[in-house]
Amino acid sequence: MFSSARRRFEVSAGDASLSVAAKTDDLLSLARSRAPADRERLLLAIVDLCDDGEGAADLMTSKPVQALLNSIFMSLVVEAERDIRRRLSEKLAQADWAPSALVNVLALDDIEIARPVIASSPVLKDHDLVRLLVEATIEHQIEVARRPNIGPPVVAAILQHSEPAVLTALAGNATAAVAEHDLAVLVAASERNAALRSPLARHPGLTGGLARQLYVWVGQALRHSLVDRFRLDAAALDAALAVSVQEAHGGLATPEVAAPHAREGEREEMERRLVAKLEAAGQLRPGYLLRALKEGRLTLFLASLASIGRFDPTHVRRAVDSDRPELLALACAAVGIDRSVFPTILQMVRNLNHGLPGGGQEGARRAGGAFGPFDAHFAGAAFRQAVNPG
Repeated sequence: MFSSARRRFEVSAGDASLSVAAKTDDLLSLARSRAPADRERLLLAIVDLCDDGEGAADLMTSKPVQALLNSIFMSLVVEAERDIRRRLSEKLAQADWAPSALVNVLALDDIEIARPVIASSPVLKDHDLVRLLVEATIEHQIEVARRPNIGPPVVAAILQHSEPAVLTALAGNATAAVAEHDLAVLVAASERNAALRSPLARHPGLTGGLARQLYVWVGQALRHSLVDRFRLDAAALDAALAVSVQEAHGGLATPEVAAPHAREGEREEMERRLVAKLEAAGQLRPGYLLRALKEGRLTLFLASLASIGRFDPTHVRRAVDSDRPELLALACAAVGIDRSVFPTILQMVRNLNHGLPGGGQEGARRAGGAFGPFDAHFAGAAFRQAVNPG
């Protein structure tokens, strides 16, 4: 349908020899028609003209055509097929002559249509981007945060809304106008949002003072990176952190063990919050367990398994720390993990948990029996009885 409409229009709009005035007349003629086919031809003509370089700019910035687009573009774009809207967004992404209202409508469309103009359109100004942060979906907001060279008003709006995924996208945008006080807000947020830590550690605007604050929250690899980049005194920072933790615990913990224990407790709490959020959003499914293990996040795997199976977290921990892999197999069977996937899960857990659950190959063979000819409810009941027989 679209190709035939294109061929019908090529005679009038595709001929480069036509003057701007003639093309303008053709567009206006199509715009006056109420026929759906002519409306499609008009929008296709606009898409095609985007490839005409200076000729397109001359035509599209002419007063009659601007008036035309400003008066009817809303119905054109809303009624157009998704494919045409997507192509129009791609074509207009770099055009500085595109009508502002048209670009803003495309920016609020489905994210696959909106992404090109959000990322690149010179027509979108700071106030347009701030409006997207208020009115559009999280996916749109993330694209705004990733947009090159976003200005201070946009950065301020992102920080004000404090959406974790959008903050993470901003932290990874080295071209954004992020001042030192903005980075300080992001570093403070990284205490609870672990995804912020890696991009912040690499951010070109990070200062030595902020690096010392960030040092507390990051893992060992990023700590080495911060120490090398800012010439930090790692021993002094570790000692100060240990003393702070010891004081917080009333002097009961020794400096040698306080900091690691605090970091572990903090990590587990963060994982629990993430699991709760995923569950509330309906996104916590058995497939997420394998993803957590692939990312090397054992505590996230354990928290997710406990949540999906409605198990006591201490029972799940007891199962993976035992020498009976069949306990973990029962828990996995209870949440719908397939028998064929379990050997991979078992090996990943052992790799992340110092070889536990033990039992070697014989234990792995026994674990296969947990996926017997019974339903998930039975497997869950068997797991609870096995880990807590009293």
